[in-house]
Amino acid sequence: MKKLVALMAVLALSVSMIGCGAEAVESSVADSSVAVESSEVVESSEAVVDAPAFEEAKSEGVMTYAEYVAAPVDSEVVIETYVQAKQSWWENKGTFYTQDAEGAYFLYEMACTEEEYNQLVPGTKIKVTGYKAEWSGEVEIIDATFEILDDNTYVAEPKDITASLQADDLIKYQNIFAAFKGMVIEPSINADGEEVPFLYKWDGSGQDGDDLYFNASINEQPFNFCVESYLTGAGTDVYEAVKALEIGQTVDMEGFMYWYEGPNAHITAVSVVE
Repeated sequence: MKKLVALMAVLALSVSMIGCGAEAVESSVADSSVAVESSEVVESSEAVVDAPAFEEAKSEGVMTYAEYVAAPVDSEVVIETYVQAKQSWWENKGTFYTQDAEGAYFLYEMACTEEEYNQLVPGTKIKVTGYKAEWSGEVEIIDATFEILDDNTYVAEPKDITASLQADDLIKYQNIFAAFKGMVIEPSINADGEEVPFLYKWDGSGQDGDDLYFNASINEQPFNFCVESYLTGAGTDVYEAVKALEIGQTVDMEGFMYWYEGPNAHITAVSVVE
């Protein structure tokens, strides 16, 4: 069950306040459940990731990334892709960030046992059959089943898309593993009207262990980023690094180019640039 999201403006200079995992109704989501969000935008069929170090051909009946992008929402899709990260497992369903030589795919609550979930480590190649869906702009695959393929493995290097954050075609990078460099930490406004470097939950109403939200700018244009607690929760390096951030610091970041009413990367690494 997806988390319900409520948005409010927390940064006057920001283009928009973008959510990535806030619960408006905490009681509606079990503590161990999967939660993800997304945004309304137009997709691009352009391949945007660097090819693996091997030639890759699709199996019969498997879509190319361009064919997947062109497929209408609610239609059945069949893809081959590589697991890059796992968000969480809940009631025999797992949520995954995946990518191939052409583009990236977000698999929401794909059917798998806990044993299968544990087998799907980064680099694992899988064939996925499911239905293309869109939620607030995040394009994902739902109601999916999979089979593990043994011919190749692939773990993507982060693609630096910093210069593209302000581009009209940023959507073409949706869901890829990306890098953001030389970003400046901008203030968020907490419930007391104070400037702070990050918030627990989208509105600052949370506590340690909840999603973290923070703003970072390039060329003085701020964007909202998220540390998704189901992916990298309290105690992980990135979670603790964001808690230690200070307004005005310059940082390099990595994460998955998730979408919710616009770009809202799920950040997996943050380092302060000296």
